[in-house]
Amino acid sequence: MSRRNSFLFSFGTALLILILFFSIQVGAKTDLKVFHAGSLSVPFKRLEKEFESAHPDVNVQLEAHGSVVAVRQVTDVGKKGDVVAVSDYTLIPSLMSPEYADFYLQFAQNRMVLAYTEESNLSERINSHNWYNVLANKDVRFGFSNPNMDPCGYRSPMVMQLAEIHYFDPGILNKLVLNNSKITVTAKENTYQINVPEVIRPDTGQLTIRNKETDLVALLQSGGLDYAFEYMSIAKQHGLKFIKLPRAVDLSSTKYGDLYSRVSVKTADGKIKKAKPIVYGITIPKNARHPKLAAEFLKLIISEKGRSVFSELGQPPIVPARGFGDVPGSLEVSMEEQN
Repeated sequence: MSRRNSFLFSFGTALLILILFFSIQVGAKTDLKVFHAGSLSVPFKRLEKEFESAHPDVNVQLEAHGSVVAVRQVTDVGKKGDVVAVSDYTLIPSLMSPEYADFYLQFAQNRMVLAYTEESNLSERINSHNWYNVLANKDVRFGFSNPNMDPCGYRSPMVMQLAEIHYFDPGILNKLVLNNSKITVTAKENTYQINVPEVIRPDTGQLTIRNKETDLVALLQSGGLDYAFEYMSIAKQHGLKFIKLPRAVDLSSTKYGDLYSRVSVKTADGKIKKAKPIVYGITIPKNARHPKLAAEFLKLIISEKGRSVFSELGQPPIVPARGFGDVPGSLEVSMEEQN
């Protein structure tokens, strides 16, 4: 090849690479990273499509975890998330403030239920009055998520302890959890602290524990479990049957706030979670790469469209959303005192 032809070939190759590079750059989308509770997977997936339709240059990346693990993606793992959404709003002020977050919104609610399928053992007998006796049957397998990783997990033994109070039956938590794991309870002056060690060692013959609440759904559907403590939204979204528990037990009602507060869970990290009505929280971490886009995503969640999605999927929205801390001015919320 002549020197001139060689030059033209090299120039043409370089020009082609340059054109390809700029084509890729022009077509590149902005990634919006969202770490969220597993119980938000279905509504967030629907809102992801809505958001991307309105923002065609954005790719929403949803990543589901137990809520504690979702927070730790930012605080411990060092990932840069644009949005963190959890099923227990208190995780944001307790684990993220002030270093990683300076505000949060309360935007949705839920309630605990006992989920099952038509194939579950003794499903023809179980009801809202005898469920704890059915679970105690040696031929029944039940489960909940890991209290050290997931709010649904620490809410499950809370529910069983509250059931002891409501049904005047002091053996419920002992028969179902304490006898089948390394979890213990400390009682003092009509209050109860459930203590969860790092190594729980559940009896997998009767009690099964998984990292997050949605991990139990497949086990129920495959027959690997008979029953699981879940949020009502999870049961509805996955077509599961479920037992509604009394309001005094299911952590859904502010009316029973004083009763709930008699029960707490101490997780392996030494943190104490006091039982209270289930309320979801969301924030934009201080190290978010795209805080303005993240604020737009939060706007959609608390908008009329977002509220309708949550209502339809069994997670009653809080209207208007309640804001705490240094909430971005673009978000229309009811401002509250930091708690």
